[in-house]
Amino acid sequence: MSELDVTLRDGRTLHVYDEGDPNGEPLVVHHGTPGSGLLYGPEVADAKEKGLRLIGYDRAGYGGSSPNPGRGVADVAGDIADVLDHLEIDRFASMGGSGGGPHSLALGAFLPDRCVAVCAMASPAPWQAEGLDWLQGQGEQNRAEWAAALEGPDVLEPHLEKDAADLLAASAEEIREVLSTLLSPVDREVVTGALAEYIHASTAWALRPGVAGWRDDDLAFTKPWGFELADIRSPVLLWQGVQDLMVPPDHGRWLAERIPGVEAHISEEDGHITILERRTPEIHLWLLDRLRA
Repeated sequence: MSELDVTLRDGRTLHVYDEGDPNGEPLVVHHGTPGSGLLYGPEVADAKEKGLRLIGYDRAGYGGSSPNPGRGVADVAGDIADVLDHLEIDRFASMGGSGGGPHSLALGAFLPDRCVAVCAMASPAPWQAEGLDWLQGQGEQNRAEWAAALEGPDVLEPHLEKDAADLLAASAEEIREVLSTLLSPVDREVVTGALAEYIHASTAWALRPGVAGWRDDDLAFTKPWGFELADIRSPVLLWQGVQDLMVPPDHGRWLAERIPGVEAHISEEDGHITILERRTPEIHLWLLDRLRA
């Protein structure tokens, strides 16, 4: 793995991870909330085998990246354009899961001439999505977090600091209990062994500087994204698990009805985390086909 810090146009720093096949087709990977750009071992191995170069990064305020208070979802486009320019990458694809989903979609709206394909996995819909009960079906911990977010940063930040302390105090195998109200049975089944170790390590690195990245993600998700779904001009693959207690399936269905030309998979067998564990190889193939077209 190669790690580097990229200085952005406004002077901030984004911490970047360059993995997989160094000569492969570039794929930008957007992590969830909270999370970091550390990439999952089996995901990297599959990318290397298929000829994909994975570009991960810590979103602003997480891990090794400078915070950007007040950022919105759309702001990721400028950050990633700067990273790609630094790496001398022109064409690329984008994939993001959970809180990374809206950020992945943003690149299809703002960088369509460079972004040849987008995947969003278990992505939330916009906050005030018409006809969607945004909180329906979410686990108790998520509901409490969003209630705090709506009260503003002065309430949200201490709420997240308590949650962060619980996460950081847990061992890898204890993560399932810390996230107990957010994991359906199928997700609990896979959060063990190597995947549990990865989630533990990614979260610990993400929260090393504090909760600024988590706070700013949550606040960004409670306001407009800064683009309309109709603005997305790149081909989009959408994956959503029906057994998801973090981002319930109605979010995926809502997005699937509104993203132009989307190929949507609403999977009865999947939850939230199982998509990363089980679906990555076929997602990689879908993106690779479009990168090589």
